[in-house]
Amino acid sequence: MTTDIQQFIQTQVTSNPVVLYIKGTAKFPQCGFSSRVVQIMNMLGVKDFLAVNVFENQLLVPGLVEYASWPTLPQCYVRGEFIGGCDILTEMYQSGELKQLLGDLATAE
Repeated sequence: MTTDIQQFIQTQVTSNPVVLYIKGTAKFPQCGFSSRVVQIMNMLGVKDFLAVNVFENQLLVPGLVEYASWPTLPQCYVRGEFIGGCDILTEMYQSGELKQLLGDLATAE
């Protein structure tokens, strides 16, 4: 059974090309891992991403853990697909795989 929070998450990740579930905001991340994933998106020139502050809704953290079967934050979704957290994004960024996955969403050279 899909709960309201699961439906909310699914709507967000399928309605936006890139969604980051982070602690804090894109301008003021409240943990180093969240800061790093926002920094990666900025370095790639990704302008069109939704940064969701998990502190704004107490149901988000448990809902995200269940939705992605992934126990930690941040979480990144690209075109509705769960990509991973900070370590995975960092590795994908360094290898060039993330830029390739993002395609035309990444505008930096």
